[in-house]
Amino acid sequence: MLSDIEIPEIHNAATAHNSNARQATGAAKYGATELKHYIPQATFRGFTAAIVSASLLLGGYAGFLASASLSSNKGPTINKMKLTQLPPPPAQAEAAPPPPTTAPGPAARAGTPVPVPDALIAPDIKDFANVDEISRASAVGGSGEDTGYLGLASEISEEVREEEPNAYEFMAVDKEPYIDIAELQKRIVYPDIARRAGIEGTVNIRVLIDKKGNPKKYIIEATDSDLLNKAAADAVMSSRFTPAIQGNTPLDCWISIPINFRMK
Repeated sequence: MLSDIEIPEIHNAATAHNSNARQATGAAKYGATELKHYIPQATFRGFTAAIVSASLLLGGYAGFLASASLSSNKGPTINKMKLTQLPPPPAQAEAAPPPPTTAPGPAARAGTPVPVPDALIAPDIKDFANVDEISRASAVGGSGEDTGYLGLASEISEEVREEEPNAYEFMAVDKEPYIDIAELQKRIVYPDIARRAGIEGTVNIRVLIDKKGNPKKYIIEATDSDLLNKAAADAVMSSRFTPAIQGNTPLDCWISIPINFRMK
């Protein structure tokens, strides 16, 4: 039986043996106990490093934004420069050389104009004045206008166009245009298509009668069928009226006429 003094010696010898065995196999290896202490420490260190790095990045970005905002609020930069420091003016472009001179040609000479008979004038220039018209217009004391033979201007009668009266404007006349309605009804040619369809009715037509009694234009005011309009207009426009009279003067005037279509 071993004594109490021998037991510690045996334990120390075992510990030294284990240490020598670890050194002989290489670097020391961690066990479960060492890992339990190392993992929390390593996690805390990594978290702390991440927080510091993020803070540095955010702080740098905030500083960049602040400096950019300050620089934009300063306004445009004004550079001061002395007049003696101005750059030299740009060189002026050289003027283009004058075009080369050409040899002078023969001097233009005006010949004596020779009159050409009107029969020999080409068709495309017949609108120009002929010899007689030019001689009259260029006579001594003339104004340049052709006043005809012996200085008498040719009289050109042009009918003055009068403004037509409004179709529905009131017009005071002593006597309205007149036509025999019975005679007018006899001139009506009943449309064949309307006759075969059994269409009857009335067409109210308004006609402008000029100062000579001739119908100038018409307006269909109301109709019972469009098939009857043309026959009514043809009958009215081919008739002769008595013109309207105001005082003793005939004048243009509108009149409304009913045209009846009845099959016998």
